[in-house]
Amino acid sequence: MTQGSGLRVAVDIGGTFTDTVLMDGRGEILSTNKTPTTPVNPTLGALEGVKLVLDTADRDWDQLTGFIHGTTLATNALIEKRGAQVATITSAGFRDILDIGYERRYSQYDINLEKPDLLVPRTRAFTIGGRITAKGDEYEPLDDDAVQDLVLNLRNCRAEAIAICLLHSYANPDHERRLKALLQAHLPDVLVSISSEVSPEAREFDRLCTTIANAYIQPLMASYLADFQTRFAAQGVTCPILMMTAGGGMTTLKTAAALPIRLVESGPAGGAILAARIAEQVGARDVLSFDMGGTTAKLCLIDGYQPQSARRFEIARAERFIKGSGMPVRIPVLEMIEIGAGGGSIASVDRLGRLQVGPESAGSEPGPAAFSKGGWMPTVTDADVVQGLIEPASFAEGRLAIDVDAARTAIKTNIATPLNSNEENAAAGLNEIVDENMAAAGRMHAVESGKDLAARTMIAFGGNGPLHATRVARRAGVSRILVPNDPGVGSAVGFLNAPVSFEIVRSRYSTLESLDVDAINAFLNGLIGQATEVVRAGAPKGALKVVKAAFMRYRGQGHEIEIPLQPGELQADGIDALQDAFEAEYSRQFSRAVPGMTVEIMNWFVRVASRDMSDAPPRDTPKPRPATPNRQTSVFCELTMQRRQADVYDRQAMTPGATLTGPALIVEPQTTTYVSADFSANVDALGNILLVRDRSKP
Repeated sequence: MTQGSGLRVAVDIGGTFTDTVLMDGRGEILSTNKTPTTPVNPTLGALEGVKLVLDTADRDWDQLTGFIHGTTLATNALIEKRGAQVATITSAGFRDILDIGYERRYSQYDINLEKPDLLVPRTRAFTIGGRITAKGDEYEPLDDDAVQDLVLNLRNCRAEAIAICLLHSYANPDHERRLKALLQAHLPDVLVSISSEVSPEAREFDRLCTTIANAYIQPLMASYLADFQTRFAAQGVTCPILMMTAGGGMTTLKTAAALPIRLVESGPAGGAILAARIAEQVGARDVLSFDMGGTTAKLCLIDGYQPQSARRFEIARAERFIKGSGMPVRIPVLEMIEIGAGGGSIASVDRLGRLQVGPESAGSEPGPAAFSKGGWMPTVTDADVVQGLIEPASFAEGRLAIDVDAARTAIKTNIATPLNSNEENAAAGLNEIVDENMAAAGRMHAVESGKDLAARTMIAFGGNGPLHATRVARRAGVSRILVPNDPGVGSAVGFLNAPVSFEIVRSRYSTLESLDVDAINAFLNGLIGQATEVVRAGAPKGALKVVKAAFMRYRGQGHEIEIPLQPGELQADGIDALQDAFEAEYSRQFSRAVPGMTVEIMNWFVRVASRDMSDAPPRDTPKPRPATPNRQTSVFCELTMQRRQADVYDRQAMTPGATLTGPALIVEPQTTTYVSADFSANVDALGNILLVRDRSKP
């Protein structure tokens, strides 16, 4: 989406708060706010947030020329099992794809192993005759005569949505498309998802799981998106509403309703886009994005100003950190690790006297005990209040009252008394655990990616990110932290910097030595045309950027690596360069190439986007000068485990060049940056807060 005249608004609905940002055509943020999420109908909280930013900026609904929305609704529906009743249809002989899976246990010796919930029992798994070969040829016609029996079975099992995954449909989708049309003629009220549209890649198990997940949330998301659009249209919004996707781009409501699986993790993707843009502005090539909200914390590695991406992730793992224990989904996604650690994460003492934090969250209803909305279990936010790290008068712009006594009572009753401790030590212990959980997740994510955190700059945002950043960074071995402008609504700001884009990954097998260049160019141009059609629905004008890649491997291997393709069409004399690029990347990842091996191409990737992220204009380095505190307050220092006096600064009054040392609190409308005693802070030319650790301090 190109920046122009008019106003653009972004709404990010999280599990605890709904973040809203209003930006003018020059890219200047006019107003932001955080409002409690309304779980019964999230649209109501979004309406309140947009109304508040418009009123604050003295603007009207009909002045909006751009509207971007991201939501956790799709993610939560999958995790909380609140979707439709799904039936599957596979090729005859392949009814048990879900039960067979990868033919292995994710924990080989666990006798109490809990299998992933793949949403569809065998009683709702049906088959149909017909066969497409791996080359895309029709080997056996679709059995049209079996459709009547299928319809009867689908009615009897009360299917609300159907997931169709026929053998080799990625190579030829004709059978799936025909079956979908036949079923829709008999069952017009049942939504049908087909794998050739949702995830047109080889590997039947992953493809079926992705199609099931899409079908599972499709009725809920289609209803939600229709209601969202209707309610905002009633307020006078006439511009298109675009949805943030897991891949870091935006798409139309029509595409989002058809492919809601692409909305999973859309909110965190906005945060990664923001962090990448900030990294490019300040010249930090290697970054750890740290987004801590009210319900979860998300960490993403960014290299060369690009967030780490993936084509596969798992939903609702039975074992949090064990691969294979969840439902595999194959879509383009920004790769990050997400854990149940947020301001609303609930703490408790188990029967063995161990303090535990999360992943359960108090959410926005009833919320932490300090919110005085009926919550009584202690949370991370209650611990921060008890430690003096949150100022009640400035929390949530003063629109949400903080009850310090209620927070103390919750900590004392549920943690301090069972542990024979006092409120402050109990609160410190609670924060020690949640901060270590986040740091451990970051370390593990880095190790799995073959990366080192120590040399990275952490970019911290979210309602609780700046508050916990120094404590998490210390445990993760990170010494530099950057807190951007408007960090409390960082993901929503990221939405406004994301392009309208669409990605397609489709399987088409070939060895490199037998590659038909003309056929592949025609194939890729077809994918580009499909993606362009989606992008133009949200960005009718302006230049488009096309990125292409091939997923390659040595023959006999089980997984591929992504190799970027040069702009323009493939040329016959470019095949040697493609092999060189593959071997160079293979050597980088695995230390050495394998000479003489046949190279295979399994999948092809196309991404069409409306624009690149804009660079910030260069600015001179400001002259350092000590910042002037507004007041002092008492905080519990995690280094000395004692109360200390801390300076309190108003961020809006801190201009470029301002410096300070911890312990200190930098307060702004939607969050607080806690500067630990072993950190110093300064404001750079762009208004970012740079925190640097002094390792000589205890």
